[in-house]
Amino acid sequence: MVRYKNILLIFSLVLVVCLAVTCSKDSTEPQETPPALPPTNSFIMDFNSFPVGGGMALGKSGDVILQTRENWGWAATNILVWNTVLFVNLAVPVAAFYASFQHDPVKESDGSWSWSYAFNAQSSQYTAKLNCTLNNNLAHWKMYISKEGEFTQFLWYEGEGDLGYSHGTWTLYKNPTVPVPYIGVEWNRNPQDETGDIQYTNIMEEDPNMGSYIHYGTTTGSRYDANYTIYQKNVENFIYIEWERLTKIGRVMDLNHFQDEGWHCWDELLFDTECP
Repeated sequence: MVRYKNILLIFSLVLVVCLAVTCSKDSTEPQETPPALPPTNSFIMDFNSFPVGGGMALGKSGDVILQTRENWGWAATNILVWNTVLFVNLAVPVAAFYASFQHDPVKESDGSWSWSYAFNAQSSQYTAKLNCTLNNNLAHWKMYISKEGEFTQFLWYEGEGDLGYSHGTWTLYKNPTVPVPYIGVEWNRNPQDETGDIQYTNIMEEDPNMGSYIHYGTTTGSRYDANYTIYQKNVENFIYIEWERLTKIGRVMDLNHFQDEGWHCWDELLFDTECP
């Protein structure tokens, strides 16, 4: 009888240990859930926060004195140049990126995740397949785009970022006709204070503008909480632009254009003003 009780006690202890190990294993196993898509500001530069205005001159009560908006206008012109170049060349991949948020992924047999869907861009229909592979706490992304009768599964961009989405890079290729690296993107973001930066660099070899870039960032703790830096490789020139998003006041520095190393400012109405 005593021997039987000992066997029963040993069996019970073994059962408890097994259950404990099983529960511990279950509690630490990762969930079978897809990774979150990268935030839009990791891929798409914000050109909308820069202040826009109306007429370029103001007369008051019949006065012949006019206030101009040359400083703001020069900053706006250079931002518009980059905005136009990017819009023309990246309209399709940007539309594909936006459309991915409207669809759910599926898990592939190799453990990766993919989003497959149709989307429209520039009055044409395309299909996209966005693939994500997780490795060493990094998400690796590849966007394949097809257009019926023209090209199939063209790798239009790829990149990687940490799973907390605080830093990452992208490489965008020119187009299916010229499938070479065109724009390199590097981004950083701080979700806690909602600041960050993103830079587009021309990386197309043999392009006379290779090395040119536009950098956009937001900050806290300073009067000007948004900024662009534009580097023009062909003339070895930097353009610095800073402004306050709430009031629209700002300033621009461009040695080539103004022929000095000082700031040139504008006020809340975007008119030229003396810098403080």
